[in-house]
Amino acid sequence: MPDTPVSLLIVVRHAPHGTSWLREALDLALVGATFGCEVALHFCDEGVMALVEGQGAGALGQKGTAPTLDVLALYDIERLYVDEASLSERGLDTEALAHEVEFAELAELVREYDRVFTF
Repeated sequence: MPDTPVSLLIVVRHAPHGTSWLREALDLALVGATFGCEVALHFCDEGVMALVEGQGAGALGQKGTAPTLDVLALYDIERLYVDEASLSERGLDTEALAHEVEFAELAELVREYDRVFTF
Protein backbone atom coordinates (compact mmCIF):
# COMPACT_ATOMS: atom_id res chain seq x y z
CA MET A 1 0.00 0.00 0.00
CA PRO A 2 1.38 3.46 -0.87
CA ASP A 3 2.62 5.77 1.88
CA THR A 4 0.31 8.55 0.76
CA PRO A 5 -3.37 7.96 0.07
CA VAL A 6 -4.61 8.00 -3.50
CA SER A 7 -6.49 11.21 -4.22
CA LEU A 8 -9.81 11.14 -6.07
CA LEU A 9 -11.53 14.04 -7.75
CA ILE A 10 -15.16 13.37 -8.53
CA VAL A 11 -16.68 15.75 -11.07
CA VAL A 12 -20.46 16.16 -10.90
CA ARG A 13 -21.89 17.63 -14.13
CA HIS A 14 -25.47 16.33 -14.13
CA ALA A 15 -28.57 17.66 -12.39
CA PRO A 16 -29.51 15.98 -9.11
CA HIS A 17 -32.78 14.51 -10.41
CA GLY A 18 -33.80 12.49 -13.42
CA THR A 19 -30.73 10.24 -13.52
CA SER A 20 -28.62 8.26 -11.08
CA TRP A 21 -25.41 10.18 -11.87
CA LEU A 22 -25.32 12.18 -8.62
CA ARG A 23 -26.15 9.15 -6.46
CA GLU A 24 -23.38 7.16 -8.16
CA ALA A 25 -20.88 10.01 -7.72
CA LEU A 26 -21.68 10.23 -4.01
CA ASP A 27 -21.46 6.45 -3.62
CA LEU A 28 -17.99 6.49 -5.17
CA ALA A 29 -16.95 9.34 -2.87
CA LEU A 30 -18.06 7.45 0.23
CA VAL A 31 -16.45 4.18 -0.86
CA GLY A 32 -13.20 5.96 -1.72
CA ALA A 33 -13.10 7.71 1.64
CA THR A 34 -13.89 4.46 3.45
CA PHE A 35 -10.82 2.90 1.83
CA GLY A 36 -8.56 5.78 2.85
CA CYS A 37 -8.55 7.84 -0.34
CA GLU A 38 -8.41 11.61 -0.19
CA VAL A 39 -11.67 12.61 -1.89
CA ALA A 40 -12.89 15.92 -3.30
CA LEU A 41 -15.95 16.77 -5.36
CA HIS A 42 -16.20 19.42 -8.07
CA PHE A 43 -19.69 20.57 -9.09
CA CYS A 44 -20.11 22.19 -12.48
CA ASP A 45 -22.69 22.65 -15.22
CA GLU A 46 -26.08 21.31 -14.01
CA GLY A 47 -24.30 19.55 -11.15
CA VAL A 48 -24.25 22.77 -9.13
CA MET A 49 -27.98 22.32 -8.61
CA ALA A 50 -27.24 19.42 -6.25
CA LEU A 51 -25.86 21.93 -3.76
CA VAL A 52 -28.88 24.26 -3.71
CA GLU A 53 -30.51 24.58 -0.30
CA GLY A 54 -33.77 22.66 0.14
CA GLN A 55 -33.25 19.79 -2.30
CA GLY A 56 -35.82 17.06 -1.86
CA ALA A 57 -36.69 13.78 -3.49
CA GLY A 58 -36.90 13.67 -7.27
CA ALA A 59 -39.77 12.80 -9.52
CA LEU A 60 -41.31 9.35 -9.25
CA GLY A 61 -40.04 8.96 -5.71
CA GLN A 62 -36.36 9.16 -6.64
CA LYS A 63 -34.45 9.17 -3.36
CA GLY A 64 -33.03 12.58 -2.43
CA THR A 65 -29.28 13.04 -2.13
CA ALA A 66 -29.25 15.89 0.40
CA PRO A 67 -28.79 13.53 3.38
CA THR A 68 -25.74 11.97 1.71
CA LEU A 69 -24.25 15.38 0.98
CA ASP A 70 -24.84 16.28 4.63
CA VAL A 71 -22.70 13.38 5.91
CA LEU A 72 -19.69 13.83 3.62
CA ALA A 73 -17.72 15.54 6.40
CA LEU A 74 -18.17 12.46 8.61
CA TYR A 75 -16.14 10.59 5.97
CA ASP A 76 -13.49 13.34 5.94
CA ILE A 77 -14.72 14.59 2.57
CA GLU A 78 -14.46 18.31 3.17
CA ARG A 79 -13.30 19.65 -0.17
CA LEU A 80 -16.31 20.69 -2.20
CA TYR A 81 -15.42 22.77 -5.22
CA VAL A 82 -17.77 24.60 -7.52
CA ASP A 83 -17.39 26.23 -10.91
CA GLU A 84 -18.18 29.92 -10.46
CA ALA A 85 -19.41 30.35 -14.04
CA SER A 86 -21.83 27.43 -13.66
CA LEU A 87 -23.35 29.08 -10.59
CA SER A 88 -23.58 32.45 -12.30
CA GLU A 89 -25.20 31.00 -15.44
CA ARG A 90 -27.99 29.64 -13.24
CA GLY A 91 -28.47 32.87 -11.31
CA LEU A 92 -26.98 31.40 -8.13
CA ASP A 93 -24.34 32.42 -5.66
CA THR A 94 -22.80 30.69 -2.65
CA GLU A 95 -25.57 32.05 -0.39
CA ALA A 96 -28.07 29.77 -2.18
CA LEU A 97 -26.02 26.65 -1.45
CA ALA A 98 -26.54 24.27 1.46
CA HIS A 99 -22.81 23.58 1.82
CA GLU A 100 -19.62 25.57 2.05
CA VAL A 101 -17.71 25.45 -1.22
CA GLU A 102 -14.55 26.78 -2.79
CA PHE A 103 -14.36 28.17 -6.30
CA ALA A 104 -11.96 26.21 -8.49
CA GLU A 105 -11.24 25.69 -12.16
CA LEU A 106 -11.57 22.06 -13.19
CA ALA A 107 -8.39 22.15 -15.29
CA GLU A 108 -6.34 23.12 -12.23
CA LEU A 109 -7.89 20.42 -10.05
CA VAL A 110 -7.32 17.66 -12.61
CA ARG A 111 -3.57 18.24 -12.29
CA GLU A 112 -3.72 17.96 -8.48
CA TYR A 113 -5.52 14.61 -8.12
CA ASP A 114 -4.35 11.08 -8.91
CA ARG A 115 -7.66 9.89 -10.35
CA VAL A 116 -10.56 11.84 -11.85
CA PHE A 117 -14.07 10.45 -12.31
CA THR A 118 -16.82 12.32 -14.13
CA PHE A 119 -20.52 11.83 -13.54
